Amino acid sequence: MFGPRGTGKSTWVKQTYPNALYFDLLETDVYKKFLAQPGRLEQYIPEGFSDYVIIDEVQRVPELLNEVHRLIENKKIKFILTGSSSRKLRRGGYNLLAGRALLHHMYPLTAMEMKGDFQWKKALIQGMLPRAQESDFQDYLQSYIRIYLDQEIQQEGLTRRLDDFSRFLEVASFSQGQVLNTSNVAREAEIKRMTVKGYFRILQDLLIGYLIPPFTKRAKRRLVSHQKFYYFDVGLYKAIRPMGPFDTPREIGGVGVETLVCQHLVAVNDLMRLGYKTYYYRTATGTEVDFVMYGERGIIAIEVKSSNTYKPEMVAGLKRFSLDYPEAKLYLFYTGEKKLYINNITVLPLTYALHHLPTLLRH
Repeated sequence: MFGPRGTGKSTWVKQTYPNALYFDLLETDVYKKFLAQPGRLEQYIPEGFSDYVIIDEVQRVPELLNEVHRLIENKKIKFILTGSSSRKLRRGGYNLLAGRALLHHMYPLTAMEMKGDFQWKKALIQGMLPRAQESDFQDYLQSYIRIYLDQEIQQEGLTRRLDDFSRFLEVASFSQGQVLNTSNVAREAEIKRMTVKGYFRILQDLLIGYLIPPFTKRAKRRLVSHQKFYYFDVGLYKAIRPMGPFDTPREIGGVGVETLVCQHLVAVNDLMRLGYKTYYYRTATGTEVDFVMYGERGIIAIEVKSSNTYKPEMVAGLKRFSLDYPEAKLYLFYTGEKKLYINNITVLPLTYALHHLPTLLRH
């Protein structure tokens, strides 16, 4: 089970499997013990133990995976392995237990999980991480950023220049929800372009950033070819992005609402095994649709607007998209309160849309 720090992996496994044998590799003594001798794992598992063995943050000692494999094969021991990054595992060529493990991801909370407690205005400020729902969310989000810099980046040796990476995180926040131009990011962060490209890969590997590709299937028009970037949680995005005198609440809020929808789409699609791939659509002339969900179930195009009132120009991109893809289901999510049906476009209030997203994506 992989997921960014703070999404509740450890809490969930402890509550769900209270009788499991639990090893936390963030604990210094446990980490040093298994790092020095991974084969010690068997010594800490009682003979005949039939419950699960949980290893938290397994990516910190990848060599343990060989022992896990051996104990699965020879003693039929059941394991739950959690991690906040698969980077070291994949890039180091370690044993990934192919055919012997089920892969799951954990995400920030969704509107469906929060039910009546979900308020989109609150979510735009605090985000959807479980711990960020408390009153000290600002301190938590700032410490969250520092923890990632200290523990994930520095300790794992992912970059030699922590100051460069810290500056990059801030500059990257200005690309939130935008077509990504790594040359511009490199220039503003005063870092080499190839280094910046590597940093974006690190964000993906740490599961704290998404790169959304353009939708080009059966394209009849000239389209952009660059990806769009999103931090994985709107609260984290707000905490990283500095506010300046030229920033307007409407501009920041618009990107925030789009981010909130993005993280819901990613989570619901994966957790419900719906099989979509997430894209965006943009022509060379600037016509855009924020999200396109494409898979065996069909095509769903979603435009997101931070507006309390519906205006016809909001669906211009969806109308253009439908000319090329008449089979697509078209939705506009907005911050108003009325459901509307404009020709073949369904206009939904944001809260309603996020609560009913599984139904919308299934049909």
